[in-house]
Amino acid sequence: MLNKYPLWKNVLVVLILLIGGIYAAPNLYPDDYAVQLSGSREANIVNQPLLDQVKQALQQAEVSVKSDELTDKGGLIRFNDSRSQLEAKEIISRTLGDSYVVALNLAPTTPEWLRSLGAGPMKLGLDLRGGVHFLLEVDMVSAVAQRLDVYVSEIKTKLRAEKLRYRSVDHREDGSLELKFSTAVVRDQAESLLRKDYTEFLINNDDKDGAFYVTVNLAESKVREIEDYAIKQNLTTLRNRVNELGVAEPLVQRQGRNRIVVQLPGIQDAAAAKRIIGKTANLEFRLEATTDASRATTETYAFRDQSREATLEKDIIITGSSVSNAQSSFDENGQPQVNISLDAKGGQMMNRTTRNAIQRRMAVLFVEHKSRTLYDTVDGEQVAKRIPYVEKRIISLATIQSVLGASFRITGLDSATESSELALLLRAGALAAPIYFVEERTVGPSLGEQNIELGMMSVQIGFACVLLFMVAYYRVFGLLANIALTFNLMMLLAVMSILSATLTLPGIAGIVLTVGMAVDANVLIFSRIREELKNGLPAQSAINAGFDRAFSTIFDANITTLLAAVILFAMGSGPVKGFAITLSVGILTSMFTAILVTRMLVNLVYGGRALKKLSI
Repeated sequence: MLNKYPLWKNVLVVLILLIGGIYAAPNLYPDDYAVQLSGSREANIVNQPLLDQVKQALQQAEVSVKSDELTDKGGLIRFNDSRSQLEAKEIISRTLGDSYVVALNLAPTTPEWLRSLGAGPMKLGLDLRGGVHFLLEVDMVSAVAQRLDVYVSEIKTKLRAEKLRYRSVDHREDGSLELKFSTAVVRDQAESLLRKDYTEFLINNDDKDGAFYVTVNLAESKVREIEDYAIKQNLTTLRNRVNELGVAEPLVQRQGRNRIVVQLPGIQDAAAAKRIIGKTANLEFRLEATTDASRATTETYAFRDQSREATLEKDIIITGSSVSNAQSSFDENGQPQVNISLDAKGGQMMNRTTRNAIQRRMAVLFVEHKSRTLYDTVDGEQVAKRIPYVEKRIISLATIQSVLGASFRITGLDSATESSELALLLRAGALAAPIYFVEERTVGPSLGEQNIELGMMSVQIGFACVLLFMVAYYRVFGLLANIALTFNLMMLLAVMSILSATLTLPGIAGIVLTVGMAVDANVLIFSRIREELKNGLPAQSAINAGFDRAFSTIFDANITTLLAAVILFAMGSGPVKGFAITLSVGILTSMFTAILVTRMLVNLVYGGRALKKLSI
């Protein structure tokens, strides 16, 4: 019989729509603004007495709390608006100190029965939720240079072990290493040793100015390997720093060869975030040089306040990379300090060194990679040039009273803020290479809310215009198409929620475009039915021919649009990807609703009946 689906097909379509409705439903429940509490260490437990302490502090500051609860991740305190949320985070951070991580969050209000089915709302992007966006560039030249400095130390050790006397081993500005020898015989022996032990080197020799040289360059594959390691290590360190900042659902990912994107939803203090994320800092622990030490084995550094200088040994006991944990606190005089815990290897090295250095002084050297911008005139225009440099300052210089092990403390810090930031940096680890800020954007929470309101308004206006047009132009068939369009929007939200896709402002634009495009298939079908009626076909035959004959055109048109969306996703950046994802999902759901759902509705209304005319 024409225009009648079998029972199984009707049941299948209804079942798919029912599942779509269940997984789209969480988007009807807006998230609460919340602050999430968790312990920075296993010993710091979030329990009800702690939540009561926090609520009392908030009550004294006249910040209203909507509700609080204990979760698997710690504690969650809900608020009525973003302003209360931001005020509460500052108050809670001051109340609990470094022992707990205080993170801005959005707490779901989805009913428990929906969550038990795995249903949840779409995540909101930075432009809708508010926060900061950084685009960072990793200094690959410095990454390779740092690795070459390690090679210099290794090569000197090997040459000494083989009793091959050298004049110098220098790291040149062009990125190569130059080894200088007094005789050709020793030079050749050293060259053979390097070729045997370092397959990643491109080695050449040269005779000039009465000396004998070996020039070493890194192979391109090794340079790429060093650069990839620098990116991966920086990604790990940045993720650790972001976690220490207490940010819920941050984004830290690689972009291109040497760039990293960092997005921090909910963070409004861009200056503080930038100071923590971008700081390429480390510590070096060194002994103060003795009076009889040669100048070749010592270096002189100034204290951070520039008040005086001290001469230190070049040999480094340990660096910040040996730190396993660091917590800021105050000493018995109320001065800020950082309590340090070292890993096993670092503890052994510290113990071995300090055992023979009682009553000598040990310095904590703060090493920071910075850059200055210089401007050159090129073709009459000012061109900025970034010049990287390393700044080393002494934080403290204290007398070793007893043998140190895996735990000790750093004093001599200027403020509690400095000690807190230093502890955070040490816990998160050092960057493998300096990073520089290329782009910075801040979206306020109020602007995010405004973007949501305007985006929803655009969807509603576009949806209403399409509904009115379809009913006015296609009568009953237009009404059926509108019902299918409503189901399409529901299915689009369901698929986006199931995929845990992030909704952005360009994504909302994709939804608006999908609403307009979703009825294209119905317009083609209905126009074809009209033509078949004009050609004299009976009503039932015209309906059947309209759906069957328009299918190939609909399929071709949607496939080409889908290919374009896939290319946008593959080649585009973040906002473009958001638009492409929404458009792709919208195309797939519109194919289902415009063809199968609309056909089912038309069959239910007109199928199996004797028709004299159609309301189309």
